[in-house]
Amino acid sequence: MTSRTGTSSTVAGMTLVTAGSMTANVASYLLALLAASWLGPAGYGEFAALTAAQLVLAVPALALQTVVAREVVLGGDAAALRRLAIRCTAIVAALAALLVVPVAALLGTGVGATAAALLTAPMLVLLGGEQGLLQGEGRFGALAVVLGAAGLGKVLPAVAVLAVGGGPGAALTASAVGTGAVAAAARLLTGRRGGRTAERAGVGVASVLRASQVQLALIALSSVDVMLARVVLGEDQAGQYALGAVATKVAFWLPAAVGVVLYPRMANPTHSAAAVRSALGVLVGIGAVAVAGAAIAAPLVPAIVGDDYAPVQGLLWVFALNGAFLAVLQGALLSAIARERTVLAVVAWIGLAVEVGLMLTVASTVQQLVTVVAASSGVVAAAVGALALIAPNDPPRQANSPHRASHRDTDLGETPA
Repeated sequence: MTSRTGTSSTVAGMTLVTAGSMTANVASYLLALLAASWLGPAGYGEFAALTAAQLVLAVPALALQTVVAREVVLGGDAAALRRLAIRCTAIVAALAALLVVPVAALLGTGVGATAAALLTAPMLVLLGGEQGLLQGEGRFGALAVVLGAAGLGKVLPAVAVLAVGGGPGAALTASAVGTGAVAAAARLLTGRRGGRTAERAGVGVASVLRASQVQLALIALSSVDVMLARVVLGEDQAGQYALGAVATKVAFWLPAAVGVVLYPRMANPTHSAAAVRSALGVLVGIGAVAVAGAAIAAPLVPAIVGDDYAPVQGLLWVFALNGAFLAVLQGALLSAIARERTVLAVVAWIGLAVEVGLMLTVASTVQQLVTVVAASSGVVAAAVGALALIAPNDPPRQANSPHRASHRDTDLGETPA
């Protein structure tokens, strides 16, 4: 009976988080399509490159969320974890300010537009802390609301600006403002619950940095192709590639709820191994469906965004395959953070180096570029996934007390808030 209840709770949690994630993702895809149509290939190439750079700098937000969620499962204090979030936000804000000019020079984008893109990163870090608290507590209903609101808050202001003729810089500025507003609202929502009373030692910015290098490897693998497309290909081809990469994002983020919901169980020593096996199996299945869907939907591309993007029509399934591989890699790397075995990221970093080298030396067309990227992602996902499955079951650090670990496991068997 307990197992059946736990399974029902997991499915319910995935459903709720999927609804929130899908709201955010659909909004993002809508923004990508509208930006591609309104800005044209060259303008959209700049917009996509800056969005990819923004995602890389926002890596600490993803890392902070996973660290906070893990520490809540293991008995961490909510107030201390919020202070950690504030410190990380300040660090990212300073880093963003320092990187504006170098990033603009590297990507060949305007300084103003680049500053607007990077401005969103510290807002996302602050939001990540609140999402981690909700995730660790198993409050998937509230988390779903925050995820959906974050997507809409980031996208709708940008769409409004683009609709009245604004460029990439103005749209990205509006997006930053919307994200900041959602972060403030999330703090109020999360604050309805009291924090933990037990605080574990050894959790600070260093813990976030270790998780960040894992997330950075994943995000770099998922975005470096779009950024380097402007270097390897011409402006028009880079814009075409950026649109094809939307299929990669769909396949990558479609199963995001799997990792979000199963992550607390990955962090619980009792159920870690089973949760990792379940996560990777589900991700492979969803990936297969995404690739098939991309192949079926490919003929609609010219009708939706125009004949300028027709060259990527026959390659859409390859872009989706790349996203499916990245989704499996994400699940494996999340298990590494949950078990505090972030050394697994070394494999991803090696794969990234090889991929970049091949992109710069072998690829000169859209087809060659996406083939190199998909093949690299597939090899890395298979290697890291295999290592995650054979990893020891027990993490090096345990919860403060058996009561804490047991309590969190029981929460996961209840209906999410």
